[in-house]
Amino acid sequence: MSIYKSKLWTENLDTVIKELPELSELENKTVMITGASGLICSSIVDLMIRYNETHEGKITILVAGRSESKMQDRFGEFFSASYFSFILYDASLVKINMEQKADYIIHGASNASPNKIVKEPVETMKSNFSGMLALLDYAKKVGSKKLVYISSSEVYGKKENVLPFHENEYGYIDLLNPRNSYSISKCAAETLCVSYADEYGADISIVRPGHVYGPTASRTDNRVSSAWAYDVAEGKNIIMKSDGLQIRSYVYCLDCASAIIKVLLRGDNKKAYNISNPNSIINIKEMAKILCSAASVELKMELPTDKELKGFNPMSNSSLESNSLQNLGWRGCFDAKTGFTNTVSIIKELLV
Repeated sequence: MSIYKSKLWTENLDTVIKELPELSELENKTVMITGASGLICSSIVDLMIRYNETHEGKITILVAGRSESKMQDRFGEFFSASYFSFILYDASLVKINMEQKADYIIHGASNASPNKIVKEPVETMKSNFSGMLALLDYAKKVGSKKLVYISSSEVYGKKENVLPFHENEYGYIDLLNPRNSYSISKCAAETLCVSYADEYGADISIVRPGHVYGPTASRTDNRVSSAWAYDVAEGKNIIMKSDGLQIRSYVYCLDCASAIIKVLLRGDNKKAYNISNPNSIINIKEMAKILCSAASVELKMELPTDKELKGFNPMSNSSLESNSLQNLGWRGCFDAKTGFTNTVSIIKELLV
């Protein structure tokens, strides 16, 4: 079943659009979104589709990715809409051969799967840095108005206390751990962005999302919030392989999408913004309990294998402080209980 058949998903979209009047500023503008079939960016596209379908003015949407068929499957009937276009894009390429101008660019293409990061650390680093450089060169060539780079809270590394990270606070990252190929290349891409803005006068903002979840995640997404949401929706118990005390800033996919659009239109040049809902900073065990409650299944504990340990995020506390984002006028619409419960309900609808 298509996600667009979900009444609850449509209601969630309408809730966010009501709280995001800035969307009207994108009417008659072209927005290019890389990684458009992914968890975060497909939510951004869905917001823009829903806006177009409920408003007279239209946003021209360019979805950029490696697979046209995958995009067509994800966006269904809207793939052939007059305001919708597919752009072939591979983040590993060093040049984008496209003349069409995008007024705004949201760059979300990245390998974020823990399993793939462990298996392909070199490819992870190359795509994060080369993909960013290619987009910056393209934006400069066509005269784009603004670019937002979707980075990660993993740039912060480890710290000892349990206080949320501020945007200018960084902890320890082991440079000789291949699992950190993701965080290190995200750091490098951020520095590339501000360097490009400084040298060439480009307008670039950076966002650092917390742990994003929602029904736009694929069934093959092995991040625990996604994998467990699908498991419980299918009636399976959650098997936890840690003590679950790691603190995370969980963000419902549509809250993340609205934050990115807010930064696109209101964010300062050369500034990074944490994306975190203060009502969703919980530990992994608390998240698991919410999911189990939503589907009436059990939470069970097991020891991890050595292979599983290699893929674990080394950060014990990746909670984020988001005052800078909130000062732009952003507020999350979904707390942890509402967001995770909605996720399970929508996935259940899709599995019918």
